[in-house]
Amino acid sequence: MTQGRHPRYDLDDVLSNGVRLSIVAALQGVERAEFALIRDSVEITDSALSKQCALLETAGYLELTKGRVGRRPRTWLTLTPAGSDALARHLNALSAIAGLQMADPASANDWPHQDRPQQDQRQAVPG
Repeated sequence: MTQGRHPRYDLDDVLSNGVRLSIVAALQGVERAEFALIRDSVEITDSALSKQCALLETAGYLELTKGRVGRRPRTWLTLTPAGSDALARHLNALSAIAGLQMADPASANDWPHQDRPQQDQRQAVPG
């Protein structure tokens, strides 16, 4: 992130969608995952996952491999290096926006309560 530049500019537009972010996060750290496993873990329908996978594939974040197990067709999803890099940048930007210090992951359990005054005295001013 550039000095003086708000971290929101580092958010990835493709990963700003919660479903796509969930898909990419589920694939992080695994060689590949079966379509049905990701569908079930993200809790979406086959058609919704297919649509989101197509967008991720177009962005270069995901590779689809089709094959068979016995007589049954299967589709496997693989996160590309570009997808992994985009996820890392996106999560770093979210972390910077939230003001978390990821060097101490335990502190994330206290957020948003840590270092927050007991009662916020600010009020909205009608426009």
